[in-house]
Amino acid sequence: MPSLSKFKPVLSKSKYLNGLQCRKLIWVLYNDKAKVPPYDASTQAIFDQGHEVGHLAKSLFPGGIEIEGKHWDYDGLLVKTREALAKRVPLYEAAVSFGNGFARTDILNPVEDGAWDLIEVKSSSDVKQVHIDDLALQKYVVEGSGLRVRKCILMHINTDYVRRGEVEVKKLFTLADVTDQVASISPCVEPNLAELAKVIRQKQMPDIAIGPQCDDPYTCILQEMCWAFLPEDNPLTLAGFKKEKAFELIHQGILKIADVPETTDLNGKQAIQREAVRMGSRHIDPGTIRAFLETLVYPVHYLDFETFQTAIPLFDGVRPYQKVPFQFSLDIVSASAAVPAHHSYLSEGRSNPNPEVLKLLKEKLGDSGSIVSYNAAFEKSVLNQAVENYPEYQEWWAAAQTRFIDLLAPFRAFDFYHPQQAGSASLKAVLPALTGEGYEGLDITDGEMASRKYLRVTFGGVEEGERARVRKQLGEYCGLDTFGMIRIVEKLKEI
Repeated sequence: MPSLSKFKPVLSKSKYLNGLQCRKLIWVLYNDKAKVPPYDASTQAIFDQGHEVGHLAKSLFPGGIEIEGKHWDYDGLLVKTREALAKRVPLYEAAVSFGNGFARTDILNPVEDGAWDLIEVKSSSDVKQVHIDDLALQKYVVEGSGLRVRKCILMHINTDYVRRGEVEVKKLFTLADVTDQVASISPCVEPNLAELAKVIRQKQMPDIAIGPQCDDPYTCILQEMCWAFLPEDNPLTLAGFKKEKAFELIHQGILKIADVPETTDLNGKQAIQREAVRMGSRHIDPGTIRAFLETLVYPVHYLDFETFQTAIPLFDGVRPYQKVPFQFSLDIVSASAAVPAHHSYLSEGRSNPNPEVLKLLKEKLGDSGSIVSYNAAFEKSVLNQAVENYPEYQEWWAAAQTRFIDLLAPFRAFDFYHPQQAGSASLKAVLPALTGEGYEGLDITDGEMASRKYLRVTFGGVEEGERARVRKQLGEYCGLDTFGMIRIVEKLKEI
């Protein structure tokens, strides 16, 4: 990028949107890039999926020209775009500049009377305000450069589409005409650009207090740096507490839950959490926990799924972003103090795993005994979706789902709470707080990582040794989820 001391700053659409989120962020991106952390694997996976979606979207506008080049070579990209514009064919990743703005348009499609349609492709399932902001900048730059825009179109994923055979690209996408929405905020673009350019030229980083903008519309990449002064038990970890109120307390200098004044309006759970932190001890409601345990009927089946969801369905009978169970762990305890019988499944990825999962679960779950999951609504929703295309399992499933018991319930209700949970009732928070055991030492430590690694080794063309290694890790992780539930129930019985 040219030196800011000699040239006006050029704001690309991503940096423009970052600037709208936080002035500190835009300053750092231009003046102190060393503070910007590298993308983590989760973020990179989102980008990779976006590229796949974008590639498919271009196929609906065939015969176009891809504007290729280094992303930082503004002048080179602009020259290639000017040459391609004269050919009046669809342009992919066209580069356009005007004033303080620079944009790469996903698709610039020629229409009648020399005009163009501006098409932004998103892997999301609906239109969001940040998409309108994005298109508003693009429209400003495109029209400022001398082109005429007929329509602004947001091309997003249609989650009602069900794959049958090859992906039908026209059905996969919804094209939403957002021209009027873009026009309504277009007058804000030029003054926003001017203001952000002034911020970039400041000699020192703006002093911006943390607040709701840190997660709006996305979690800021500087959050770890900006929030480093907060202790672990800060007001933002109060369960269900409005973030606006938490930030108010922080701005007043109240950084610890223990210091939250008695005059602060807290609900019952939040009051329990504050008291537990102040006393440094756990809160227990033995009677309610005992009543919960009495609902368990042997044999008890401890069940946990791992799922993936992709914008482009991988198998027939699957919708975009449908949660597809690729793995389960099932531990069956036949009687109190009995040794669990462990069963597991991990799809090879050659076909839709739903029918195999349903077949195995029907065999293993039988027709009696409790089915225990942590956040059982998730497991039930996954199986609800799975049986949609396999009516032969619907009668079984109608009966089986009535047997589910949610182990999350007593922790969500704060019948048990330990300060170590930091306001969370998740399995990852409760297991170590209650049992002293956890997920340390595992290569896979959460469901998102499990999904990402499974997709990589199953569909990414890795070597067999790497594939076997990750599949072993997946078994260890998912197995600990069900074993952890057993340990939690054992500890609750002791209480």
